[in-house]
Amino acid sequence: MSDISITIKHEDTIIDFKGTPDEVLRSVNEFLIKSLPRIELAQKIMVNYSLEDILSKFHNLIKITPEGPRMWINSKKLSDREKIALQLLAYHTGFLAGKTSHSFLSIADLSELTNLNPKSVSSRLSELQKFCYVNKDNFNKKIMFKITTQGINWLEITLEKEM
Repeated sequence: MSDISITIKHEDTIIDFKGTPDEVLRSVNEFLIKSLPRIELAQKIMVNYSLEDILSKFHNLIKITPEGPRMWINSKKLSDREKIALQLLAYHTGFLAGKTSHSFLSIADLSELTNLNPKSVSSRLSELQKFCYVNKDNFNKKIMFKITTQGINWLEITLEKEM
C-alpha cells in the first residue's frame, strides 16, 4: 500500500500525518482523542475580546467618529465607573480598528470625554484599578490608563443587567 498524508488544521495549529492508511488512521484518532478535550477545556477558560467580539457586543454603546472613539449613550444612565470604562473601551476599539495609535487615555482626556470632574475620574480610576479593570502605565511620559480584558468582561456583564 502507498503512503497517505493528512493535514489537520485547528485555529493556529497545523499537524501533518504521513504513513500507511492504518498508521495515519491510528495517529489521527489518537490525536483527536487526546487533543479535543484539552482544546474544549482551554476554550472554556480562555477570555479574549477581538475587535469583532467588541463590535458585536458594544456596537450600540460606542462609535468611532471623525473626532475619535466615543461612548455613544445617554450617560445619565451610567455610573461614573461605567462611563470611564466605556470610554476606555471605545478608545481600545479605535486602536484595534487602526483608528488610533494607542489605547491609553489620560485623566484629562477622560474628564473631557466623559464630562466628569478630573478628581472624580481619578478616584474612579483608582477603584477600577483595584478590581483589575483598568491598567495604569507611563506612556509618552504621561500617566495613562487602559481597559483590561477583565474590565471589558465586567462592563459587558454590568451593562447587560442595566440595559
